[in-house]
Amino acid sequence: MKKSSSILVNKNTITSIAIGGFDGMHAAHQKLFDNLDDNGAILSIESGYANLTPKRYRQEYSKYPIYYYVLDNIKHLEGDQFIKLLKEEYPNLQKIVVGFDFCFGKNRRYCVKQLKELFHGDVQVIDEIKIDDIAVHSRDIRSFIKDGDIPTANKLLAKEYKIYGIQIKGQGLGSKSFVPTINLKTEEFLLPKEGVYATTTILNDKEYESVTFLGHRVTTDGSYAVETHIFDENIINKDYTVQIKFFKKMRDNKKFDSFEALKEQIMNDIKETKEYFN
Repeated sequence: MKKSSSILVNKNTITSIAIGGFDGMHAAHQKLFDNLDDNGAILSIESGYANLTPKRYRQEYSKYPIYYYVLDNIKHLEGDQFIKLLKEEYPNLQKIVVGFDFCFGKNRRYCVKQLKELFHGDVQVIDEIKIDDIAVHSRDIRSFIKDGDIPTANKLLAKEYKIYGIQIKGQGLGSKSFVPTINLKTEEFLLPKEGVYATTTILNDKEYESVTFLGHRVTTDGSYAVETHIFDENIINKDYTVQIKFFKKMRDNKKFDSFEALKEQIMNDIKETKEYFN
């Protein structure tokens, strides 16, 4: 899905809202959004820990406008004060959609029961969503990604896990001694476990099959790197913004006794990743 900019909507026209953290914009979040009406909006409560889909990237995954509220600025509110804030911000609000475990207000002591009592409108509560008997929660998706279990993470996300990065200068060894790579600096996103991954790399809205290494270059300079090799293309990226989608971990990071052994492994990684995509 192409990245879109923030949507500007007159708040007076909004009649339904979904409230949550929404890091990941995953399958369960999408179920909440499916229950919004045509004049819906998303209220994202920001705790400062979002790293699956950091704040400015979320609009890509919804047609609804997203409004951000910093948790520290509202967590002191009593339940009735929180509802008053919503009514002031969205004067024509008729419906609130939340997950089954939604809590709010001071010390999180107000939950679904209190929300239904305090809000004089429709409150729709979405039950826990499971896919293949796995509950869909951002915390669990993070664990799968950190463990390198990309297929399970993607299943719960209902999309490929994707990071954005800025192109930086690498060691210079790739194009000279091995294969050309695009080296990335990425700070906002959770990175998978060290290793080699089947990926696609997106440059200027065009998507290419690729193989991506994340980890410490233990055979060369020991520094941490994120570098991606696009198959059968000689691409010079000119806009310096790169997106990488992850599909499967191909192998762990490991140290090689020589450059020759490393190069042989890289060529094998490329061969096996091409076979995966085919």
